[in-house]
This record gives sequence, structure tokens and C-alpha cells, in this order.
Amino acid sequence: MNKAIIGTWLAAAIVTCAGTAARASGHEKHPAKHDAAKHQAAKHDAGAKHAEPAVFAHGMLVDHHGMTLYTFDPDVANSGKSVCNDGCIAAWPALVAGKNDKAVGKFSVVTRDDGSHQWAYEGKPLYLWVQDKKAGDVTGDGFNKIWHIVKQH
Repeated sequence: MNKAIIGTWLAAAIVTCAGTAARASGHEKHPAKHDAAKHQAAKHDAGAKHAEPAVFAHGMLVDHHGMTLYTFDPDVANSGKSVCNDGCIAAWPALVAGKNDKAVGKFSVVTRDDGSHQWAYEGKPLYLWVQDKKAGDVTGDGFNKIWHIVKQH
């Protein structure tokens, strides 16, 4: 990937996390509720546009829209599975991987029970949280003491 594209994307991610992305991108209105179904159902094309499916911004892992990513304690690292299904996945949408996406760096792809694919970081599946309304929100951190943001170490 070209350094100019990476620099442009990182600058946009920082703006997004600072809460000014709507003005910078021309999207004046942000939906009142985070659309989990859109994230879950949308075809993830990170492999085509980005070297990795997520980046660290402000010390936490975020998707390419600046939305915070979480891990779920019951998921076993490097098991290749997610145990968040049914009602769980409705509230905690998977960071969707495309069928042709491949592992890159510390990111891998797990196959969900329904056959779809999900990104994992250091072997732990990654999720969004429907209550996070805008880029940079971390309202799911510590939820039920089993959901955690992915912190840069």
C-alpha cells in the first residue's frame, strides 16, 4: 500500500476519533443509533483497500470507521471460533471479514458457526458494540466484566 494512502487514512482515523469526522467527510448528520445490522451484513472489503482490518488510534483498536473494537472473555484465543452467537452477535456485531481475506500481521480470520468470517486480533475475535454511537465511543468497555477494548501494548 502506498505511503500517501496510509497517511491519508491515518489522518482521517485521528479526525474521526476526535469526533470531527462528520464535518471533515461532509456527512453532517450521524445516525442516532449505531447500525449493527449494517456492520454485520456489509461485505467487508478490508483486504482490497487496507493492509490490516483495523488500526490503533488513541491507544485502542478501531475499525476503518473509527469505531472501537472489543474482545469477549469467553472466546478462546487461537481456537479459530467465536462463541458469541444469536442474541450476543445482535448486540456485539462481528468485525466481518470477506471470504477471500487472509491473515495479516497480528490479524487472523475465524469462521463463525453460520459460516461467515470474522477478524481476530492475536487470535481473539473482534466485535463492535451497538451502543457505541460515534467513532471513539467506548461504552462497551468492561460490560458485564467480560467485554474489553483492545488496548495497544
